[in-house]
Formats: sequence, C-alpha cells, structure tokens
Amino acid sequence: MNKILILLGSIFFFAGISCISYFYFEMNKQEQVQAKSLIEAKASFNENTPFVKGDENKGKGKPVEYHFKKGDVIGVLSIPKLDRELPIISGTDEAELEKGVGHYSTTKLPGQKDRIFLAGHRDTVFTKMGELQKGDQLTIEMETGTHIYEIYETLVVKETDLSVLEPTAPEEVLTLSTCYPFEYLSSTTDRYIINARRIE
Repeated sequence: MNKILILLGSIFFFAGISCISYFYFEMNKQEQVQAKSLIEAKASFNENTPFVKGDENKGKGKPVEYHFKKGDVIGVLSIPKLDRELPIISGTDEAELEKGVGHYSTTKLPGQKDRIFLAGHRDTVFTKMGELQKGDQLTIEMETGTHIYEIYETLVVKETDLSVLEPTAPEEVLTLSTCYPFEYLSSTTDRYIINARRIE
C-alpha cells in the first residue's frame, strides 16, 4: 500500500512540475513574440509605409484614414504608470492577442474622433491593469504621431455588454478591456474596462 501511495505521489509531483514548466515555457514564448512585435511597430514609424492618408494636425480638413490588414502591427500603447510599452495588433482573435494588444476592427483609431477599443490578456499585456486610476495617462504612438489620453473611468461589465463598443463621436475615447477578476486563471464572464479621453 505504501509503495502505491509513493508511486501515486511521484506521478502527481512530476505531473505538477510538467504543468508548471509548460506554463512558463508558453509565457516566455509569448513575451518573445510581443517583444518582436514591439520592435516591428517602432521600426514602422521610421519607414514611409502607406498606412495613413490625411493629416489631422494641418487643418486641411482631410479625415485620417488607416489601411491595415488583420495581424498587422500598427502602433505602440504606452502605460507610463506601469512602465509598459505594448505592441498594438490589428484584430482581436487569439493569434493577434498572443502578439500584443488587439485593436477591435469595427472601432476607430487615433485622429478619427471616435471610440478606439483595445483588448488584451490580463496575464500578459494587461497585468496590473487594476492599478491604473483616474488621471493616469495612456499614450498611443502611430505614424500619425503621439496621441495622449487621460483615464476618466474604470468599470466592470459583462462580456455580453456591447455598450463599451458604441461610438463616442465627436469625442475620441480610448477603451481598454481585459478579463476580470484578475486573479482567475480560467475564462470569466466579466470584463474590466478603462476609458480615457484624448487630451493631446
């Protein structure tokens, strides 16, 4: 009987070690992918790629238009309070969220004076998101320049609540979304939302 218990204990021990090792392997792999995406995003700012037409800052009345494909690296989200720089990816499927923060395609982008919706995993790009408060700033850097937003609201909604995707025109609002509660390892039905107004 004791030998059986020892054998079972050994099996569970090594199974646990294997699970932990796999978890850290996957985390490390995602961090490497996100780091590569961040480098790609910053490099794009120095290239003459045709991402943008129009210029919101020159008073010519031309609307800003973006031309991205799903999976493209389109910019950088900076969270100064958390000392984070995160690549923004076009799309919010799992393939995009593994590379960085996903941009929901039916919402707008900086300079378009409407809602910008970004989603990310709570255990990777959006860790410590609950530490952000009203008055904290968020920055999006794209080919159109640097766009600064100030947090004015945090709230928890159900995943089925689509009001967080509704247009905000003519006010430009940046919305960040991640799963809630933060401590859960499994999927949840709640979402933690941060809303920030553009101030510059």
